[in-house]
Amino acid sequence: MSRKMFLSVSLVMFVFGFFSLVSAQPDKVIKLKYSTYFAVTHSNALLAAEFCKEIQKRTNGRVEISFYAGGTLTTATKIFQGVASGISDIGMSNISYNRGRFPVLEILDLPLGFPSGWVNTHVVNDFSEKFKPKELDKVHVLYLHACGPNVLYTVKKPVRSLEDLKGVKVGCRGRVADIAKTLGATPVGTDIADYYEGMTRGVIDGAFNPMNTLKDWKLGEIVKYATTPWKVGSMYTFYVVMNKDKWNNLPQDIKQIFNEVSAEWAEKTGLSWNQIEINGANFLKQHGGQIISLSDQEMMKWQKALEPLLASVSKDLASQGYKKSDVDAYMAFIKERIDYWRAKEKEKGIKNPYY
Repeated sequence: MSRKMFLSVSLVMFVFGFFSLVSAQPDKVIKLKYSTYFAVTHSNALLAAEFCKEIQKRTNGRVEISFYAGGTLTTATKIFQGVASGISDIGMSNISYNRGRFPVLEILDLPLGFPSGWVNTHVVNDFSEKFKPKELDKVHVLYLHACGPNVLYTVKKPVRSLEDLKGVKVGCRGRVADIAKTLGATPVGTDIADYYEGMTRGVIDGAFNPMNTLKDWKLGEIVKYATTPWKVGSMYTFYVVMNKDKWNNLPQDIKQIFNEVSAEWAEKTGLSWNQIEINGANFLKQHGGQIISLSDQEMMKWQKALEPLLASVSKDLASQGYKKSDVDAYMAFIKERIDYWRAKEKEKGIKNPYY
């Protein structure tokens, strides 16, 4: 073999060997950070941790997500901005922590008759998919979810009528604070992490929160009464979002895995909300507390009292460029979806603590 031919063969073998070696190397691992304010033991945090593991499993280790619970990376009020700016790559929080930042989504926290966590979770995802609120443009939405209807907890005074609410200091946030005020209570913008101490010290008399917090935040240890005006049906809306640049740079097959897992986890989370609200009701009873169910006639009085608040929403959004017809369309769609998913809930035999 001539020297020239030997060099040519050697070069071909080198190039072939180099590219074989490169192709044999595993894909670079994509490392992401997921932030939430929920305590590590809370059911929502446990589900989020499982979400991270499921993504890693289905991507065969190509994606690893470090999970930060309890506000250790970003606190509840900073989670959305933390995702948008890249401090975290994925985040879960509650829109009420940033009043005014989510003007369209805040309609979902109005008293429109939201009946259960499973129903509400489906409604908020349908709403987001149809209307694509521009306040979410800075991030990629993985999925939304929602708790069950807010229940009025009180430590000393039972609330059996609208008149009983007068002057009661109620811990709540966002649009739910507007609801409490309209009903005659005194809203106090206390963080849920401070409710237990606030009630113990008399800073607040109670809170407007879903039933699950009686157990998940141990409020059932001190609350004596829980009034359930579920037909009024206000709630809190939660988001799970991803940094837009990180999402755009993911390979297409990994995006598909995220989409599949997100759809599954929206369903899991909705079912979980129903179960933990049942757990919360049982926890209260075990500690000697009482659940007060309002009559249909009494709930109609609450609904009537809230009509001015619903009417004022159009004016609030008009200043931000939204037409009354837009707001009417939002509310009509929400009510139609509530009826649809409530029928599905009944059809599937999914339990909740309200009806």
